[in-house]
Amino acid sequence: MNALPPVLARDLSALLGDGWLADPSERLAYAYDNSRREALPDAVALPTTREQVLALVRACRAQRVPVVARGRGTNTTGASVPIAGGVVVSFERMDRILDIRPGDRCAVVEPGVLNGELQAALQPHRLFWPPDPTSAAFSTVGGNLACNAGGPRAVKYGASRDNVLALTAVTGAGELIHCGTATTKGATGYDLHRLLVGSEGTLALIVEATLRLVPAPNARRAVRAIYRDVSSAAQAVARLMAQPVTPSMLEFMDAHAVRLARDVGGAELPMDAGALLMIEADGDADTLPHAIEALMRAADGEGLVALDDAADEAAREQLWAARKALSPALRTIAPGKINEDVVVPVSRIPQLVDGVQLLAREFALPIVCFGHAGNGNLHVNLLFDPADGAQRERADAALARVFALTLSLGGTLSGEHGIGLAKREYMPQALTPPTLALMRQLKSVFDPDGILNPGKLLPP
Repeated sequence: MNALPPVLARDLSALLGDGWLADPSERLAYAYDNSRREALPDAVALPTTREQVLALVRACRAQRVPVVARGRGTNTTGASVPIAGGVVVSFERMDRILDIRPGDRCAVVEPGVLNGELQAALQPHRLFWPPDPTSAAFSTVGGNLACNAGGPRAVKYGASRDNVLALTAVTGAGELIHCGTATTKGATGYDLHRLLVGSEGTLALIVEATLRLVPAPNARRAVRAIYRDVSSAAQAVARLMAQPVTPSMLEFMDAHAVRLARDVGGAELPMDAGALLMIEADGDADTLPHAIEALMRAADGEGLVALDDAADEAAREQLWAARKALSPALRTIAPGKINEDVVVPVSRIPQLVDGVQLLAREFALPIVCFGHAGNGNLHVNLLFDPADGAQRERADAALARVFALTLSLGGTLSGEHGIGLAKREYMPQALTPPTLALMRQLKSVFDPDGILNPGKLLPP
């Protein structure tokens, strides 16, 4: 890592005032994300306006200094780790909700707004923004957009890309662009705002987002379906998604996840449960019973052990709380984990789950699967002891096989976490050479000098 050119450090310090951090102890807090990877930036910028972001990018481009955008560091792929040094641009001070327009069902926000704070501000209007990752309470809208975050509600309402109408961003060329429109229909040129969502800060820095809002449902009800084994549950997912009623959530847990939800999360679940589906429907109170009835019919089938309609809101909340506690609870099995969020077509979930179980036995490692089954998006957690070199090697080898299995089933590497550092080497397996070449060309158009989040998403 090289120190910043003195003239750049001087100019950006004058531009940002106390929003310019150069002390190593201050920079350390911005050196890592939830992937546990770490690299110290040369400086940290805390802009408060889009004009400051624009001036910063232009100054860094002139000196060929890397620029890495950052929300709150909840990403699990290393996407916000400054591996090439340079300046980390943290948007924590650009955290204003600029406008809520209930009549147009949209909100205009800065990138540093926390997802949870936005949801709270929308409640009085009986509206919500659909993306609801586990980290919603402390992840930012900008970060959600950067990796196309989803969450349980994506099965019905879509992920971040499906719920953004327009973006204002600063490209790597130092240009302020506006793309999209604050309407639900638009056919004026290329769909650039959807291109920026999921680009992990490699094309532009988002400084404002116009978000699509959805009316809050009047009522919700949950169903818990317990199965003899994971294959039976996976087959039920295919049945549930093949019938007309779309669940608002459809979550899958294998036997390991069920045990964690019971023993660590406090959910009341039987000891012999081989797999579990958490199914939720939302809508009007009068029609909701019919939707629940249809979902329960689809859940019934080979291998079903128990099918229960959550008795009340407290029971429903307890079940979902146990689901959200699963990821941290994995540390009770092993000190290390590789958490991947692969996706396959819903009809092929049974093959994915069965294949992962075979890999767990082959590599003699616990592999826990849970996640957003309605989208075919499962979190495959490979658990191991990082201090044991042999276990680490087996975990890495098993991970490569998980990706190969996913791609062989017509799936893809990530549903909501993104690529970052963790999966970039697998991109040539997932995409054809002409497709990767086109992505590199797009990168060069938006970021001619390659200063935005270098080393991420695209393989070397």
